[in-house]
Amino acid sequence: MANMERHKYDVLIIGAGGAGLRAAVEAREAGLRVAIICKSLFGKAHTVMAEGGAAASMGNVNDNDNWMVHFRDTMRGGKFLNHYRMAELHAKESPERIWELEVWGALFDRTKEGKISQRNFGGHEYPRLAHVGDRTGLELIRTMQQRIVALQQKDGRETGDMESHIKVFAELTITEILKENGKISGAYGYWRESGEEVLFEAPAVVIATGGVGKTFKITSNSWEGTGDGHALALKAGANLVDMEFLQFHPTGMVWPPSVRGILVTESVRGEGGILTNSLGERFMFKYIPDVFKDKYADNEAEADRWYTDQDNNRRPPELLPRDEVARAINSEVKAGRGTEHGGVFLDVSKRLSAEVIKKRLPSMWHQFYELAGVDITKEPMEVGPTCHYVMGGVEVEPDTAAAVGVPGLFAAGEVAGGMHGSNRLGGNSLSDLLVFGRRAGMGAAAYVKSNGENPVSDAAIKSAAARIEAPFSREGGENSYSLHAELQEVTHNLVGIIRTGKEIEEAIEKIADIRKRSANVSVSGGRKFNPGFHLAFDLDNMLLVAESTAKSALRREESRGGHTRDDFPGMNSTWRQVNHISSFDGKQVNVKAQPLPPMPKELFDLFDIHELEKYMTPEEIAKGGSN
Repeated sequence: MANMERHKYDVLIIGAGGAGLRAAVEAREAGLRVAIICKSLFGKAHTVMAEGGAAASMGNVNDNDNWMVHFRDTMRGGKFLNHYRMAELHAKESPERIWELEVWGALFDRTKEGKISQRNFGGHEYPRLAHVGDRTGLELIRTMQQRIVALQQKDGRETGDMESHIKVFAELTITEILKENGKISGAYGYWRESGEEVLFEAPAVVIATGGVGKTFKITSNSWEGTGDGHALALKAGANLVDMEFLQFHPTGMVWPPSVRGILVTESVRGEGGILTNSLGERFMFKYIPDVFKDKYADNEAEADRWYTDQDNNRRPPELLPRDEVARAINSEVKAGRGTEHGGVFLDVSKRLSAEVIKKRLPSMWHQFYELAGVDITKEPMEVGPTCHYVMGGVEVEPDTAAAVGVPGLFAAGEVAGGMHGSNRLGGNSLSDLLVFGRRAGMGAAAYVKSNGENPVSDAAIKSAAARIEAPFSREGGENSYSLHAELQEVTHNLVGIIRTGKEIEEAIEKIADIRKRSANVSVSGGRKFNPGFHLAFDLDNMLLVAESTAKSALRREESRGGHTRDDFPGMNSTWRQVNHISSFDGKQVNVKAQPLPPMPKELFDLFDIHELEKYMTPEEIAKGGSN
């Protein structure tokens, strides 16, 4: 603590992906001083993994599209467990956020008429994803970084210091969010390179840390995805909502080992890629749920015609929502019809020429050819489900992104819950980042202007510093790498894509045992360049996430979206009305049921009543909305 740095800002943003950067822009443009914390290198956010596009109902390819259709698709994809207000705001505001990106310099692919091009994606009724080849997330981050630099350059001209009002702190880990008098006062952490400690005083904190994938054994997430924001929020007194819902993206590479878990963008299926089992059968036609049978083709001829005549044919079942495709692949593998490496085949080479594949899917072709020797222009890929995204997250107020119960705390992006319900549609993540990143920045700015400073006490600083030093004061304790490997085995085997009550109960016991042992984790050596030091804190975060997931999964006795119970295989309309709220009492995670906010009449009326009957109780249908 003797070498502790001290910084003072109006708004502190933890996370430098799309949501964090959009929040930073909004807060800075409101006239506030902003710090951006980046766990890894600036620009290396997981946002770049969102390759296919950003969903926004601009209607550039099919003018039948509008916010109401997008809202309906989002609610269907989430099996109507979404917070209706978040889905509404997202559908209404996404087009403006995409056009805004273009003004800031994003170079989207174009239609023949010169408009922003939009492509098909699973669960979207019309071509809706604005895209830059298959590198859309990378372009979003590049554009947002450039916007940050433009604001810094403006500050430089006006103050003589480019970092006077917005500064990026890269390769820095936050270990604790600080509160005084029940309100946010700042955050504490350390430089990853040196281990030296850093205090940030700020009356508003925006959490935009992304996901939890490294809690699981096979994941598309990079090393940063350790649930830091979810755990920081819990420990600061916030709630998590619906943590049982994890999205296993249906198409992660399973072979060769050099690319295991790496995502194969949904764009491959959107451009015509088909899924086949080891017998050569195009199997998805067998797995179309009743609620989707009116929208998805039940034969190959119609599915193939859809690519050239979407108005008169139903969609290919390869473009079902991700949860449905992932379960179908899992079923084929379990039935013995998978590849020898435990996946299925995804092939786009039979529909598109090599030239077109390289133009539309340049990253996919390049990375798998270079890293795995797989040429997707000539041969199929071996794919299977990989832990990709968490729908659960911090419980927030939709309009302000304020964390419920903690004044001064905000959350946006993957770390926030509610928007996607039980399953996220592909493409909604990037527009989610922009819509709610902006709203979090607005909310934080308004809060600071209304509440002012909230100084950090010496006692809070001393406690946070002691926590960072603790692993070095223990001798002969547990190894964080071994415990992390144990945790990943538990989540993969017992709380994975298919669950049972007995397995979840076993998982809860094992997670509790690992948590107990983690209190004795010791770290040898010094703080500099010490990955074991970093993992000691990441492990604590992942254990909180895993406990929240398992306990929420045990309570939900149905199958819905990203939560599948073998012992409760069907959806239950009564359970659709329930959110699970996780909180932390300092010793364990506690989960309680909370009513889902009912949809108002004007949104209820956007749906055909016969469709709603598949999801809602007779009492809800009779009421016809909450107004």
